[in-house]
Amino acid sequence: MAEHREISIAEFFEKNRHLLGFDNKRKALLTTVKEAVDNALDACEEARILPEILVEIVQLDEDKYRVIVEDNGPGIEKKQIPKIFGKLLYGSKFHKLAQSRGQQGIGISAAVLYAQLTTGRPARIISRRKGKPAHAYELYIDTATNEPRITSEETLSAWHQEHGTRIELDLEASYSKGAQSVDEYLKETAIINPHATIIYTNPKAEQYIFARATEELPREVKSIKPHPHGVELGMLLKMIQQSESKTIKRFLMEAFSQVGGNTADEILSKAKIPPRTPLTAITQQDAERLIKAIRETKIKAPSTEAISPLGEELIVKGLQKEVRAEFYTAITRKPAIYRGNPFIIEVGLAYGGELPKDKPAMLLRFANRVPLLYQQGACAFTEAVVKTNWRSYGLQQSQKALPVGPLVILIHIASVWVPFTSEAKEAIAHYPEILREVKLALQEAGRKLGSYIRKKKRVGEELKRRSLIEQYIPHISLALGMLLHLPEEEQPLLEEHLREILEKKRGRIEKVGMSVEENTEYDEELARIGRGEDEEEDEA
Repeated sequence: MAEHREISIAEFFEKNRHLLGFDNKRKALLTTVKEAVDNALDACEEARILPEILVEIVQLDEDKYRVIVEDNGPGIEKKQIPKIFGKLLYGSKFHKLAQSRGQQGIGISAAVLYAQLTTGRPARIISRRKGKPAHAYELYIDTATNEPRITSEETLSAWHQEHGTRIELDLEASYSKGAQSVDEYLKETAIINPHATIIYTNPKAEQYIFARATEELPREVKSIKPHPHGVELGMLLKMIQQSESKTIKRFLMEAFSQVGGNTADEILSKAKIPPRTPLTAITQQDAERLIKAIRETKIKAPSTEAISPLGEELIVKGLQKEVRAEFYTAITRKPAIYRGNPFIIEVGLAYGGELPKDKPAMLLRFANRVPLLYQQGACAFTEAVVKTNWRSYGLQQSQKALPVGPLVILIHIASVWVPFTSEAKEAIAHYPEILREVKLALQEAGRKLGSYIRKKKRVGEELKRRSLIEQYIPHISLALGMLLHLPEEEQPLLEEHLREILEKKRGRIEKVGMSVEENTEYDEELARIGRGEDEEEDEA
């Protein structure tokens, strides 16, 4: 029919921008900053550069803001700049099985699209490669063709960055602080990326510096081939059509990870397909038998070279940097798989200190080092936390609720392909394998927390007993002196001797009547436990 025509991806998201996280003004500001910062961190890490990122938000009008994000990354080749920022679904990571923050090539170009839709102003980009001049562009996205429309282009003879990228976007937005704000996103980004320095200036001209806590970059990842257990029939048929392999056995060995000659022979034997069968002769019925045989064959788990967990030490450093608590612990689980994709679950806990005691625990969710601030109730991480019995670790908890107490719970998934519930990438899908790993990590960290809480209670009670005994030492000393007919001048010596006995049997207390919170010995004991120097389990 005449009214039918092709719809470009840019036109689709022009009408459905809520799918990408631009469904209200407050969230639009957060999403714009998030996409730019994620790109900056990815670029720096791929180039093995310690990230230094500048984020600035300037209020232009009542509901209009300018977002500026600048990094010290490797910069972008001149010919790639317009496509990266002015074309949706253009990227280098979609077809790679390797951990990264961005995957679909939508994020930053979607922010450009939202900005031009709400203010009519172009995106301004400056980028410079090391040893080359900087290139500056102003551009729009042509939604009818999903192509960049450049309105200004120039080469800058001087730019203050030796290498890096800067983007400026004017957009309709709303700024406020709180749990789902830009401020919170950057704070959580600093926790899960302790190797990055972020300098943030908000619309009120308040500047925050999130200094890096380590000079160690995350482990470099390598792209891997798909694992057979994650392949479905349609994908297998497509891979067969696109492969240059001559035989079906050679195809299995070259197209998939962890498939050697013996494994390929076992799969083909179960599928009743001769190993030398030409790939061009494979039918759909053959492919169906192959899928069934693959599922029945035990194949080595996929390589973890493609994923880079943060690690227990850096999780603790990140929490210590931004959360004022008294106890920290972290767990990094062994690699696991879902649908053939390798993933690693990490959990960190921060307890006590200045955290509120009568409120639900704060849950920090991360995927490939990116904070997830929305749809907490729909996330698999939340389900795992709620279904964990925190009462056995010394915390209060109502049924189907987060535990109550001075606690921060950090959960991170590192994977080659994170299963989000939507394109907005705000919640993790409820895969049984993921839920199981999260729950096991929470239980392992919870046992350490429970041990600390029990020891804290034991130490506190012991100090109270010792303090009570010390209050009676002068009276006991006086009574003993009278019974022994000691001269008055020897009374202090007797009291001192009694204190020595107390210190030998119970330990030393600095002052009579000192509270548990103020007692130096108490603080030192808890600090020692908090550092993990005493890992023995107490009986419940």
